[in-house]
Amino acid sequence: MVMSFFRRPEEGGLSQIDAQVQRMINDARHTFDLAMNALTGGPVTTIADEVRRTDRQINVTEMEIRRELVVHASVHGGTDTPEVLVFMNMVKDLERIGDYNKNIFDLANDGVSMAEAPDLDQILGYRDEVSSRIALMGELLTTRDADRARAYIARGDEMRRDFDARIVELLHSTETAMVAVPRALLYRFLKRVTAHSLNVVSAIVMPVDRLDYFDEDEDTRI
Repeated sequence: MVMSFFRRPEEGGLSQIDAQVQRMINDARHTFDLAMNALTGGPVTTIADEVRRTDRQINVTEMEIRRELVVHASVHGGTDTPEVLVFMNMVKDLERIGDYNKNIFDLANDGVSMAEAPDLDQILGYRDEVSSRIALMGELLTTRDADRARAYIARGDEMRRDFDARIVELLHSTETAMVAVPRALLYRFLKRVTAHSLNVVSAIVMPVDRLDYFDEDEDTRI
């Protein structure tokens, strides 16, 4: 387990980054909710600036954390190297979640709407679960509950397999391209958001050398 980097202020110089990581998570959930709501019947043009502004903030926070880690490493040498590596991996995955959220919004911005779709309830179910899991990711990083982290990872793997099955089904569907293509893209983006969330939570239960492989399929995962 590598979550010792979340220390009390008196225990080390990295603890202030916790708040910045949580800010990235909150921003990632915000852009996800905006994007999915736009795709399922909510406003599009009125939130475009908010989506892009928040995504830029995710990128800015990532750069801030990286700069602070470089300074920390130069001052403290190799003492905190595992923690620094964990943070570097974590903020990369959080930034990628933001990118996929923006991809989802781009579907809505390009005119895709699933507000009247017959499978709307299913899509809303995915929306609600993925959104709640982004929030839960932040909670788990705070509580460092290994059992809940393992359950989170197990459920995430189930969701990834489900998204893959949906995509394969659409590849062989007789639906029009206007129906099948946006859904295949959406399920792909939801799978990637889920996978990068698993990478973040893996920091609770995995040694540093095995981090960052939960966006791989199980047959190629180390």
